[in-house]
Amino acid sequence: MENAGYIALSRQMTLRRELDIAANNLANMDTAGFKVEELLVATENGERARNFGIEGPGRFVLDTGLGRDFGQGVLSETGNTFDFAIEGAGFFAIGGPEGERYTRDGRFSTDANGRLVTADGLPVLGEGGAEIILDMSKGAPSVSDDGIITQGEERVGRLQAVQFTALGVLSKDGDGYYRNTSNETPSPAEGARVRQGMVEGSNVQPIRQITNLIEITRAYESMAKMIESTNDLNRRTVERLGRVS
Repeated sequence: MENAGYIALSRQMTLRRELDIAANNLANMDTAGFKVEELLVATENGERARNFGIEGPGRFVLDTGLGRDFGQGVLSETGNTFDFAIEGAGFFAIGGPEGERYTRDGRFSTDANGRLVTADGLPVLGEGGAEIILDMSKGAPSVSDDGIITQGEERVGRLQAVQFTALGVLSKDGDGYYRNTSNETPSPAEGARVRQGMVEGSNVQPIRQITNLIEITRAYESMAKMIESTNDLNRRTVERLGRVS
């Protein structure tokens, strides 16, 4: 395969990855707290091209990682006492045997011990990393915009949003969770507001993702035609050289 074919193939490889990401975005358009993703690509200089008359090195397309847009999703009212959404930056901190994780999905409930937990049964952590324990005999809890939880006149805890200086330290951990891959300790999210009885939807824009799928598919087909044309040109060149010799 000639250099042009290898370069086109490198682009095809990243396009396949982009197609998977765009399809995953669409599949999660109704997933609470989901954040849209996109592939990060760059160029990489390869070995110097050996084609006659081509002086420079080949410039290949390189997959450099995954980018994630943590922009605000639409808040929808559910009326559920234990549904919460964060308006602004930040994450809910979640405990568990594998250490703290973080999420924007605030569809919580209580377990048999009165702990505020996720749908997976993991404890939601409040101020200072403490578990939030409710006594339902005291009535339904009320949560203020700054996360203060009260039952009747009694303050029982605080549901706090936390943030990181650089969001790049968060790695996707499945089921809407993120894991801190650095030594940074999260801090309270300044300016964030906790909304009770609401859930944050994904920030996926369906029309944009469908457009991306179409553009990616067309670009992939274009690369396939380029490779086919290059191979066909090589074949005809060899056939002509064979007739001359």
